Amino acid sequence: MNADKTKIHFTDSYLISPTNPVTVNLIGAGGTGSKVLTALMEMNHSLTALGHAGISVRLWDDDIVTGANIGRQRFAQCEIGLYKASALINRANRFMGTNWKAEISKFEKDELGRLPQNALASIYITCVDNVKSRFETADILKLYANGRHHRDDPKYWMDFGNSQYAGQVILSTVSEIKQPDSQKYHTVASLPFVTDEFGELLEHSESADDAPSCSLAEALEKQDLFINSALAQMGCSLLWNLFRFGMTENRGFFLNLKNFSSHPLKVG
Repeated sequence: MNADKTKIHFTDSYLISPTNPVTVNLIGAGGTGSKVLTALMEMNHSLTALGHAGISVRLWDDDIVTGANIGRQRFAQCEIGLYKASALINRANRFMGTNWKAEISKFEKDELGRLPQNALASIYITCVDNVKSRFETADILKLYANGRHHRDDPKYWMDFGNSQYAGQVILSTVSEIKQPDSQKYHTVASLPFVTDEFGELLEHSESADDAPSCSLAEALEKQDLFINSALAQMGCSLLWNLFRFGMTENRGFFLNLKNFSSHPLKVG
């Protein structure tokens, strides 16, 4: 019976064998985003070595590197005062020979309600520290989903979020992904948005103190040293599995570094 089958989401076919690098919008270049970018560099190199077209990343962030960022984020002392997105992308391109892009702006609609420029991509990854940005991303993706068909139509949204010692990664589909016929699995075409499924929880969990930290010591009182990198590695492993194996039975996870526990979030 169908109920006895394992629930599986099969990756959109374009991601498996694309004609061009798969476009990725990485939103946020801070504690998590800077480390996700490193993982995406490794992923791109590995995919191309396997004969895949790889990925092309556009990093969105309007923030500037400060002394408090050194040590917990992927920045050096000599980069203080530079835009985070530019510093990271320039370094990635020099290191890997890529042609990735930096957007020195927030990923949001302008004051007239117009969608951001150069914002169409197959995969969206949010590494933001406030709930407003998540809901803004959700609104933009829903508008894109109702637009014209394009090679870079939004397909997936992966959201990273954390508190001081705990966090989660949630994978969503922007619209239904066509699934193959399967006798072995119960296929799942749609994965809910984090803002739809956990919207109320997100709103209640947002910290009232979102001011920038003045020092590394102050920053570590808000987010412990390794929570961002742990989430980045595990979340990008989920994304890698979508490319490498073309399927997943998990659409995310919850992680707690205080007691070293991890709980998968199953498809369906």
